[in-house]
Amino acid sequence: HDLAGFARTSLTAAIPILSSMGIQATPLPTAILSTQTVGYDDFTLLDLTDDMVRILDHWERLGLRFDGVYSGFMASTAQMDSAARCIRNCLAPGGLAVVDPVLGDDGKLIPTMTPDMVEKMRWLISCADIITPNITEVALLLDEPFTPRISPEEIKGRLRRLSAMGPQTVVATSVPLLEGGRDPGRNASVIAYERNEDRFWRIDCAYIPAHYPGTGDTFSSVLTGSLIQGDSLSIALDRAVQFVTLGIRATFGQGLPSREGILLERILGSLFAPVSACKCRLMDGDGCHTPAAPFEG
Repeated sequence: HDLAGFARTSLTAAIPILSSMGIQATPLPTAILSTQTVGYDDFTLLDLTDDMVRILDHWERLGLRFDGVYSGFMASTAQMDSAARCIRNCLAPGGLAVVDPVLGDDGKLIPTMTPDMVEKMRWLISCADIITPNITEVALLLDEPFTPRISPEEIKGRLRRLSAMGPQTVVATSVPLLEGGRDPGRNASVIAYERNEDRFWRIDCAYIPAHYPGTGDTFSSVLTGSLIQGDSLSIALDRAVQFVTLGIRATFGQGLPSREGILLERILGSLFAPVSACKCRLMDGDGCHTPAAPFEG
């Protein structure tokens, strides 16, 4: 991940979240930025492509092995080679490889991304066990048109096609489901697909009229930490959605610029609490959702 000096994204979100969940976070920075990129036009970016190679050289000499390798923002295509190398050489047997394919949002690429980066990311996700694209990144990775509304059957087909590229599990965020011809408005869902079970999970997210950068990083960090702790995918999805929702609610109405991200510091303590309500549901064959089996806390 990158390290943005100001605002709560990437490493400044991932490290406190994973640490609060009792997991040692070992950063391999891809870049150092003055701020995060959304809402800032004059940010500085120091590309650490060459340094990543030297860091990995040292880690390999030390024989370091990690329970998880989790990647996010990349500053160059060469950095994806280093991310794959870290998965290949530094992941412990039975460890978890998570790739958050940070490429775009709202139907377009983010400012630092290029078509070459998209093409290389299609290769990197083949190295992962789990990927966490938003609905824009789903379309970019598949080289298919972005649609602001999508039917349950269409998103299920897209997630199956993404999983066929390598990852066993695909978790898509910010999915605006169109059901029964009804416009979902601003509501969105998280849809997850497990290839081994050919199974889909769904969580519907309450709409709050605000947009904060870094919520994708926050979601993926909580999901990764939860899975490394031993939670099932459905519990991990619930935990991640509830944490992000709480963060947005804690920040909304405070009068702060949205580009500064959510007030992460105020809600980290909630990661110690059990999941308060299980909203994750199995999706059946026609796209409707049915209650999942009872969960243990």
